[in-house]
Amino acid sequence: MFKIAIIEKIDEDGLALLDKNPNFEYELIENLNKDNLIKELPKFDAVTLRVAKLDKDILQHCKRLKVISRHGVGIDNVDLNYIKNNNIALLITATANSLAVAEHVMYMMLSLSKGIVSYDLSVREGNFKNNINKIETFELYNKEILIAGFGRIGKNLIKRCLGFEMKVNVFDPFVEEKIIKSFGGSKVNNLKNSIKSADFVSIHMPLNEKTKNMIDIDVLKSMKKNAIIINTARGGIINEEDLDSALNSKLIFAAGLDVFEKEPPDINNPLLKNKKVLLSPHSATFTKECKSRMSIETVQNIIDFFEKKTKPSMIVKL
Repeated sequence: MFKIAIIEKIDEDGLALLDKNPNFEYELIENLNKDNLIKELPKFDAVTLRVAKLDKDILQHCKRLKVISRHGVGIDNVDLNYIKNNNIALLITATANSLAVAEHVMYMMLSLSKGIVSYDLSVREGNFKNNINKIETFELYNKEILIAGFGRIGKNLIKRCLGFEMKVNVFDPFVEEKIIKSFGGSKVNNLKNSIKSADFVSIHMPLNEKTKNMIDIDVLKSMKKNAIIINTARGGIINEEDLDSALNSKLIFAAGLDVFEKEPPDINNPLLKNKKVLLSPHSATFTKECKSRMSIETVQNIIDFFEKKTKPSMIVKL
């Protein structure tokens, strides 16, 4: 029998798969303190992982561990060098979250371009028409969006943007032009050049040495003054200090952030007080339907691993 650690609670639909399978037993680990993880995890053959971090200090005690199944697609909370050197597999929920994140981007685009927060506040404060001409709003129709990263989320997003009759440019050096064209987009080869003409920019790239602080003050200065930038990928890709400065200096119009360099962000993070940025707590995948899909896929990945049925798309190549 294989023992599975469920690190942080996941939806019951996923756990039901383990309840039905006599080859597995599981235990919920909710205390994410490093000392507690070092104490508890050595007895498990597999773990599910949400936002907790598994570094070398923890992993070196986990001699039984064969596989880590991420409840998501980000891999920056795992010591990749250690698991590669110790033959520990890393799996992701490659198909579960893309639709929910794409919808979240659309929610942010529409909210920011239509002044929804400002309109709502005006009505609630009794200023039904007083501020209507002071709130600048835009249509999505015929606007240009740059999608940076064209994985499953980008592919779901482009469908929704085309539904609003937007012009879509895509930056992704790993995706062929013919594939992008088949989805109705145009491939661009230089992010910094193409960002200059974009009305909207949506980030869908991993955080790594190349992408960290990729969107800095120099890039923000080059953007259109009516531009809106949205990051639902990973915090740290957009330099937060530079973004706050750009918004305050009216270099760009607005921003939407679901992710932060530090989560939760420090209470003195200036973006928390900046009215030109729309914030959400890394919750783009937190729809009822997506939570169910992600939990099922997270657990199914573990079952498939031990039954030697792992789908190649779920495997992180280290």
